[in-house]
Amino acid sequence: MLVGLCSDTHDNLDLARSAVETFEAEDVDAVVHCGDVVAPFTAATFDADFEFHAVRGNNDGECALAETIDEFGTHHGESAHLTFEGSDGDVDVAVYHGTSERLVDALVDCGTYDYVVRGHTHQRTCEERDGTVHVNPGGLPFPGADEAYHVAILDTDAGDVTFFGLTA
Repeated sequence: MLVGLCSDTHDNLDLARSAVETFEAEDVDAVVHCGDVVAPFTAATFDADFEFHAVRGNNDGECALAETIDEFGTHHGESAHLTFEGSDGDVDVAVYHGTSERLVDALVDCGTYDYVVRGHTHQRTCEERDGTVHVNPGGLPFPGADEAYHVAILDTDAGDVTFFGLTA
């Protein structure tokens, strides 16, 4: 199964559309947004031919955002525990925006999840710790973080995470 991972689109419609185009071109089965979509008009961009999941980010204050997402996908609130099919059985994924590094570390270190997917820092990350892979697909570029917007695709069968640099 292919799962698209993105975060921190911050109402940049061009990059959100580019993310959706990438996910469609790669024929993903599902997309997980790790928060900071910001407004319903950006969320609507992800109404495409894949399963969609999102969690709330620290900039997702608009009341209608969750309702908009729930019209075509699932808004899970603060965090989510998702299960996807893999060639060796179920793959458990924790999703959290990432505003608390202590909580991110606890999720990674608890041993419950195969993957912990988060955003917030706008910094691409893919690291394994004791059997759990910590992934941050990145976010809008800003000084001290990534130089470009990235998304990732998790292949639950192969256990691979591939990053894609996007342009508007």
